[in-house]
Amino acid sequence: MPEIKLQQRQKALLSTQQILSSQLLQLPLLNLEQRIYDELQENPMLELDGEQKDTAGDITTDDDASSDDDMFDSLERFSKSSLKEPLQASPAKESSDGRLNFIHENAPQERFFQAIQHDSFDEQLLRQLALQEGVGEREVLIAIEILGNLDPDGYLTEETDVILSGLERSGLEVEEEEVERILHKIRFLDPPGIGVRDLRERLLVQLKLREPSSEPAAYGAACSILVGFYDDFLHKRYDRLLKKLDISRTLLEGAMQLITALDPHPVEVFHDEGGHYITPDFIVTYENGELTAVLNDRSSLSIKVTEQYQGILKNRKAPKDEKQFIRFNLMRANDFAAALAIRRQTLLKVIESLMKAQYAFFVSGPEHLVPLGMKAIAGDTGLDISTISRAVNGKYVQTRFGVFELKYFFSSSISTDEGDDMSSKIIRQNIAELVKGEASLQPLSDDVITRILREKGINIARRTVAKYREQMQIPVARLRKKIF
Repeated sequence: MPEIKLQQRQKALLSTQQILSSQLLQLPLLNLEQRIYDELQENPMLELDGEQKDTAGDITTDDDASSDDDMFDSLERFSKSSLKEPLQASPAKESSDGRLNFIHENAPQERFFQAIQHDSFDEQLLRQLALQEGVGEREVLIAIEILGNLDPDGYLTEETDVILSGLERSGLEVEEEEVERILHKIRFLDPPGIGVRDLRERLLVQLKLREPSSEPAAYGAACSILVGFYDDFLHKRYDRLLKKLDISRTLLEGAMQLITALDPHPVEVFHDEGGHYITPDFIVTYENGELTAVLNDRSSLSIKVTEQYQGILKNRKAPKDEKQFIRFNLMRANDFAAALAIRRQTLLKVIESLMKAQYAFFVSGPEHLVPLGMKAIAGDTGLDISTISRAVNGKYVQTRFGVFELKYFFSSSISTDEGDDMSSKIIRQNIAELVKGEASLQPLSDDVITRILREKGINIARRTVAKYREQMQIPVARLRKKIF
């Protein structure tokens, strides 16, 4: 007989509301807008609401603002705060000084989206190829198969046999010479260097196109470097190149200028054509001694739960399945609207705490960034660290000094000789400035950079300098050496 035992166990279960709130919290603004429109299409219980909503936090409104001029409707979104002091300022409930006021950016009364058609990377190449002499439908089909085997950076990583097999499956018998001929044409399209096997081949293709406009001696030296001494070129062994090529330093400089002017990543030009812009989730301004914060959350303000189907629920004669459908989607709509409200309140708490902690940054600039951990913001807001992490992930704030990701404001600290804590980002900035101002013939080693920083009162180890340098993708001193 099986033994039956009674056990008591604790389990942490998240409700549907909590899961949805966490999902929406980590979405950046543009992704949030898309998520909202998807929900509007799926759930008939939700609809857009163009009415102006209440603001969050302590908000001062301007009743005297002109309401009959539609041109300014979408601009009335700033609420001047009175944050004139940093963290030591008096609480908001005691006086107007030391407060942070927030207001959502009002949505325009009408939304219009213009669809823009962009030709893909392959389509633009095929259009160029089709305009060349001797290129017909057969050649275009071969080119389509070739382009389909390129990696994201435009390199041909597959063997010719793979392309031939793909064409054979499509019912097209092709010889290897014909594939190579079309491949050669693709390599010299705009941008040049697509369909090559490696970087050296790409540089040689681009260099060939520059031959008519280049000085013959420099062009010849550049070709010799890429063909015969490519490894020395990659590792910047200029002394070896001078000996092996038996040329003057001036001629080597001219050859290096030709090579370094080439584009190792031509595909990125096409990938960026659509215009990938950062839309800040917050806008922080500083005018007349006052720090102002705006939550740029237009879409979430324009959604509400519709009351159109409430009458069906009250109608006893309505079909049961219709009522069940309405109840289910009504509950889903309420959860979604509540999750959006939780998201807004969480973001407001985070930006308020962040503005207090980094007051000097928002007023005076990045050089005044102070060390800050997410634990400090979590303690100030009463939120969990994981919630803070979701809130700052992928979010941006527009300041008078530029647009910054919220993660930028969190950094570790290193002690100075004066006993103060300095943000690691400020130290990275110091390293970058030292590298930028170094002599091209004698770049600064990590040991030298460490010594200079210590002379400035920044106690830092050489391995820490090396770590920060690698994080900023700055090569070692030997690879930064230039001959001109």
